[in-house]
Amino acid sequence: GVSRTSDHIGTLVIVPAAGVTHAMSGIGEAFLDGIPMLIISGGVRRDLGKTFQLHQWDQHKALAAITKKTFLVTEHRQIVPTIYEAYRIAVSGEPGPVFVEIPVDIQLFSGPAGEIPAFDPVTDKPALDPEQIEKATDLLQQARAPDLFLGWGARDCTELAVQLAELLDAPVATTLQGLSVFPADHPLHVGMGFGPHSVPAAENAFKDCDCLLTVGARFGEIPTGSFGITVPENHIHVDINPEVFNKNYPAKVCVHGDAADALYALLAVLQERGVKPHRRDGTREQIRRDKEAYLREWKQHKGKGVNPALFFEHLRANLHDDAFVVVDDGNHTFLAAELFPVTRSKHFISPTDFNCMGYCVPAAIGVKLANPDKQVVGIVGDGAFLMTGLEVLTAATQNLGVVYFVFHDGELSQISQGQEIPYNRKTCTVLGDIKLDGIARATGAAFLSIEKNEALDDVLHRALDAAAQRRPVIVDVRIDYSKRTRFTKGVVKTVLKRFPLGDKFRFIGRAMWRKVAH
Repeated sequence: GVSRTSDHIGTLVIVPAAGVTHAMSGIGEAFLDGIPMLIISGGVRRDLGKTFQLHQWDQHKALAAITKKTFLVTEHRQIVPTIYEAYRIAVSGEPGPVFVEIPVDIQLFSGPAGEIPAFDPVTDKPALDPEQIEKATDLLQQARAPDLFLGWGARDCTELAVQLAELLDAPVATTLQGLSVFPADHPLHVGMGFGPHSVPAAENAFKDCDCLLTVGARFGEIPTGSFGITVPENHIHVDINPEVFNKNYPAKVCVHGDAADALYALLAVLQERGVKPHRRDGTREQIRRDKEAYLREWKQHKGKGVNPALFFEHLRANLHDDAFVVVDDGNHTFLAAELFPVTRSKHFISPTDFNCMGYCVPAAIGVKLANPDKQVVGIVGDGAFLMTGLEVLTAATQNLGVVYFVFHDGELSQISQGQEIPYNRKTCTVLGDIKLDGIARATGAAFLSIEKNEALDDVLHRALDAAAQRRPVIVDVRIDYSKRTRFTKGVVKTVLKRFPLGDKFRFIGRAMWRKVAH
């Protein structure tokens, strides 16, 4: 939360071994999502000459797969230079976590530090290849229907992305993690993803795409809807990490470099060539109509409990423009992505490639610590809340006014919805009904509940007012999950489509038999 929403780098200071294993889910999330993090841990005493010490374990081997680099400090004079180097590595190229172990004997006893070097904040950044920029510009200039696909790597170049989209009159889709990179109120914004798992505005706008410019995004399972998208032959991929090029989807032109540098260079060449907007007739109007129709479809859905579209509409109306929204992993994540408009970069925070449940509660605390004067709200499912919900106590003891909206249905709904088609039953995904007011009392948080749509405005006002008094708030939202997101429906169809015909009949037959039998 700190690293994603501020100029600071999130830093963990933890005990060795058990502290490391407890932190590994968060470290893994940072590694796969490209988030800088510095982890400083103790280590066993080397001066004792003993084995089987408390916490004696090869931490470096365990962390090698989820960090950019690990360091072992063996003498006092290494401490400062090592931390400087760890920081440089963490923020250079594609950011990520770096681990530093400082053994207990070095921490306990004094020793010569040597000359303390000056800190050099310069980070490594690759130079652009002018030839690749020219090739990319050629493809964009020749395209009849160019589109943009932006990920978290484009988070610091929103203005450049807007200028380029407007110059090309190109619809813009984002990844889940990059949802905030392009303002949702812009007429060329279409939503999260494109293809069969995306909302109608995105699916329709990208149907005739003949040139795709991807910036700061890897084609992972979530942004591609389980690899269900089709990418045109003329594909330009911009990324600071060359390891992501031509993975899952080929690119005709690969531009290795910083997203802002690349967009600036592309804009400069296009403008120098006198490129005019392509003006695909009716594109902006079609996007507007598709968005309105999809929202209307959701708002008109009748079910039990709180309508998700109405919840997010009222939440958006009650929050400041610069409020931060933190989600977790689950059905609520994709409801938020499809129904909650985000207009400022880095103001929507989500776990993505590691997809770790339990992310929201502690991440929102980090966001609030880094942005104490801004509204911070968490959207979290009851299953994810059960994993780290007691961290609300940390928010209470630190006087942090975070509002947690717990989407409460007693299930791991994202998984249970995915089980319905092939199995026609819910297996190991029903949680039971937890009393969230008890958790609020135990942690010192305020408690409110929303059971009907009519209560939305009143409860939202009261929750945000309580948070403004520097008190965390738990809001029990009795959400209606009876309507599935486009993401869920699209992914299920994509996955089933890959099954051999015999397995398809087997799944369908089993589901039908269970439906009749029960």
